[in-house]
Amino acid sequence: MFYPDGFGFDIFQSDGPARLGRLTTPHGVIDTPAFMPVGTQGAVKTLACEDLEQIGAQIFLVNAYHLYLRPGVDIVEKLGRVHDFTAWLKPILSDSGGYQVFSHLGRNKITDEGVTFQSHFDGSYHDFTPEKVIEIQRRLGPDIIMSFDQCVPYPATREEAQTGVERTTNWAKRGIEEFIRLEETGRYPSQLLHGIVQGSVYGDLRRRSAGELLELDFPGYSIGGLSVGEPKELMEQMLDITLPLLPERKQRYLMGVGYPEDILMAVEKGVDMFDCVLPTRNARTGLVFTSQGPYNFRNASAADDDQPLDPDCDCYVCRRYSRAYIRHLYSVSEITAHRLASYHSVYFFIRLMRRIREAISEKRFAAFKKLFLSRYQPDSNNADE
Repeated sequence: MFYPDGFGFDIFQSDGPARLGRLTTPHGVIDTPAFMPVGTQGAVKTLACEDLEQIGAQIFLVNAYHLYLRPGVDIVEKLGRVHDFTAWLKPILSDSGGYQVFSHLGRNKITDEGVTFQSHFDGSYHDFTPEKVIEIQRRLGPDIIMSFDQCVPYPATREEAQTGVERTTNWAKRGIEEFIRLEETGRYPSQLLHGIVQGSVYGDLRRRSAGELLELDFPGYSIGGLSVGEPKELMEQMLDITLPLLPERKQRYLMGVGYPEDILMAVEKGVDMFDCVLPTRNARTGLVFTSQGPYNFRNASAADDDQPLDPDCDCYVCRRYSRAYIRHLYSVSEITAHRLASYHSVYFFIRLMRRIREAISEKRFAAFKKLFLSRYQPDSNNADE
């Protein structure tokens, strides 16, 4: 498959399998490894584009399923496509919505042709085919788009996983044909299309899926169907199987993985891009990420704690506000608490990726990972919940 105009991917440095790279798009560059904040419905919850720019985000993610339902593709396209509509003029990646469609168990019907599903919003029925999903994303206009795939839940039987792989390959072929057909019309902006490797936790199915998608020669590859409830040891095993099969000179995007320890593990194996809702979703419940591990504002000890949220952080929230004040905002249901916590947590991930890139550039990633994990305790500060 052709590499679209305005795009490029260069690897400048490696430290073992870990890679330091740069993805060029028509709307700017993304330094990799990169973390993409999730703006499912066109916004990263509680944060404005100005916040993301201050934080240092170079790209964020939208979801084609959600924008298709609300406000609708016609409106987004009419108002200048997703960049103008959201006022974010840097790179944007869209998820195809496959995970959302398939996660609505009991409200969907899956066939080889595609999926009929019921909207979680108003109960209306819709059909998604590989061709329609490509058309939706072409009209929305993000820089990087995803093929329609079948993401099976965990646990899945071998038969279920195999069916998912077969449909994912077939839908990828149909999606590419539609992508090229629409490209030839000259009506749509240049976009980079990713194929998505599936196979659940069955190593031979992961190999099969990767091999079949490699034959289609996508400009980039995503790894889907992980971080859906499987033990982390199995996720790591599937990455060990899948990543060596993917092209060295193309982007590798691990979908939906966002715990810091998992990001470090995956970077060490050669992953370039990540996304996850954790920073903002957890912030809305009072749980934020810090250099010492998650901090929970439901803890009684925060009530009179005059320390910054994370003493090792230089974001404006940590420079200005105390833990006690932010806990007070949570206790009185003040939405400012969600905003401050979300800002810090997204900053935490963007800063983590910047430090990862610096470590790779200086060929000290293993030492950085060891030091970070020695300070970061995933289960810390939860005793008073």
